[in-house]
Amino acid sequence: MMHVNVRKLVLGRRLANREFSEQKIGAFEGVAVMGLDGLGSSAYGPEAALTILIPLGAASLSYIGWVMAPIVALLAILFASYWQTIRAYPSNGGAYIVAKENLGRNASLLAAAALMIDYVLNVSVGISAGVGALVSAVPELHPYILWLCLGILAIITLMNLRGTQESGRVLAIPTYLFLTSFAIILGLGTYKAFASAGHPQPVVAPPGLPQATEAVSIWLLLRAFASGCTAMTGVEAVSNGMSAFREPPVRYGHRTLTAIVVSLGLLLIAIAHLSTAYGIGAMDQTQEGYQSVLSQLCGAIAGRGALYYVAIGSLLCVLALSANTSFVGFPRLCRTVAEDGFLPKSFAIAGRRLVFSVGILYLAACSGSLLLIFNGITDHLIPLFAIGAFLTFTLSQTGMAVHWWRMIRAKEAKGRRATHRTHFWINAVGATTTAIALIIIIIAKFTEGAWITILAIPCAIALLKAIRHYYDELESQLHEGRPLDLSGGTEPPIVLVSVEGWSKLASKSIGLGLTLSPDVVGLHLTHLQGPDSEVDQRAMRTQWEKNVAEPARKAGLPAPRLMALNAQHRAMHEPVLRVVQELNAKFPGRRVAVLIPELVKQRWYQRILHTHRARRLRTQLLTYGGAGLTVISVPWYLDAVPHPAEAE
Repeated sequence: MMHVNVRKLVLGRRLANREFSEQKIGAFEGVAVMGLDGLGSSAYGPEAALTILIPLGAASLSYIGWVMAPIVALLAILFASYWQTIRAYPSNGGAYIVAKENLGRNASLLAAAALMIDYVLNVSVGISAGVGALVSAVPELHPYILWLCLGILAIITLMNLRGTQESGRVLAIPTYLFLTSFAIILGLGTYKAFASAGHPQPVVAPPGLPQATEAVSIWLLLRAFASGCTAMTGVEAVSNGMSAFREPPVRYGHRTLTAIVVSLGLLLIAIAHLSTAYGIGAMDQTQEGYQSVLSQLCGAIAGRGALYYVAIGSLLCVLALSANTSFVGFPRLCRTVAEDGFLPKSFAIAGRRLVFSVGILYLAACSGSLLLIFNGITDHLIPLFAIGAFLTFTLSQTGMAVHWWRMIRAKEAKGRRATHRTHFWINAVGATTTAIALIIIIIAKFTEGAWITILAIPCAIALLKAIRHYYDELESQLHEGRPLDLSGGTEPPIVLVSVEGWSKLASKSIGLGLTLSPDVVGLHLTHLQGPDSEVDQRAMRTQWEKNVAEPARKAGLPAPRLMALNAQHRAMHEPVLRVVQELNAKFPGRRVAVLIPELVKQRWYQRILHTHRARRLRTQLLTYGGAGLTVISVPWYLDAVPHPAEAE
């Protein structure tokens, strides 16, 4: 019967370290892998701003352009800033690295905490926005929003566990279909708007705008700006993921960043302009009949034909799969932070497909929890979203400004100071503008839930520091600067062998014990099954004398002794630990080793048919035995030992 390896079928074959360079990507895949967050945010950024402007009624369309203009200008500043960051840090220019090298440890931890929270929120917001686009096209699916979100999250997680290159190839199709279809629709809409002097006739009329319930105010516009700033999340993804690019990484990083930012900027400008021209506003996502802004826009420009469904379908894919940007950046960030000792070491280990599987699974679990808490509704997640992104923008740009300032003051910078000053001012302007935007976002969104992010960031920093403290304590305890100390002698240990009865397991274990020490004691535990489970001790000792003691004497070795121990509470470790304590008291400084014979269960039904006492004994001895005790497992295989390639 053919054996099917489910893990290999689902995740793909295990990759060798030498194949790592083959898994790296170029700009074509880079736009799909790292650009979906930025491109997808064009759908919910303008809509988030229009949602805040709903109280203005039809007047909201007069102000959306004024809200989006500074956002596009800020996007241009970030483009120039991150272009320099990629050049200065071609291996990995994420905010964590930049802050660590230029602003110090605390700033780097602040950047790491903000980035991690932002990545988690990006997954949740992207998927929920994608499902929102789907529900716009198929309203019958509205009751299943949460389940659709969780299903898409599972698919993206599995796709990323298979590797970055494979996910890039899969994502390229919806990415470039999205860009092509919306270029056609928005281009057609722009042509109609200019041809009709700014008053085009919609093919499918959008729902009417509500009556105004309040007048425009600076505060309302600032809140709309704060919500619209979510359209810029994902711009930092390229600099955070430079290690994913093939050689030369700077060239591919610059190409990818340019394609993402230019596409995003054009999308934001066109959406703001055409929403005004066609009279399209935001709707309440929690209500039946909800239509996203882009769904209304596509219907108004091209109708509800094939082009509409292709565009909305590609939008759904881009939004839902925009979470992939986080699945690329988050594990790499966690790897770097783990290498510095601020996260568990497992985050820094590459999995079977040369991706950091622990980071991927952790991100999926956190994002899934958020979707459950907020029922997959985008509007509920937006207030939490932009703070982490803009905090990392500010820290990264400030760190780069410090970097260039040091370059200006360096002695070897003679003749290049003018260039360095230009770089410095670009990053200084970027840091200032993103800091101002961050302050506005915090003030505008604080009472809407942003306080959760502000509270979560210091909690995350405290956790990172606690993990580093543990590793520092571990290092201080394990550090040994002296050579091997043999002053205590090299006397062999006292070997205790757990013996249930005479068997091949017992024979193998006692034989091993005699190669380690002349002092071997067999421990036979009675009453393990209960008070009525008595074993004939006389027969057991006769068998021991015949099968163990006599062969040892004939070989010129001391005969191992047999000791019967009463397991009063049906637990193996209690009597064994008592013997260990007695030996430690009687022979201070002498090592004690416990050999545990253990059947290796290789088939699922074997795990059901055995008691697993050996595993529990080993665990208890390691927990309570102390530093002077050595525990050795002696395996016995019921079946042939599989080759490592078959047992992966």
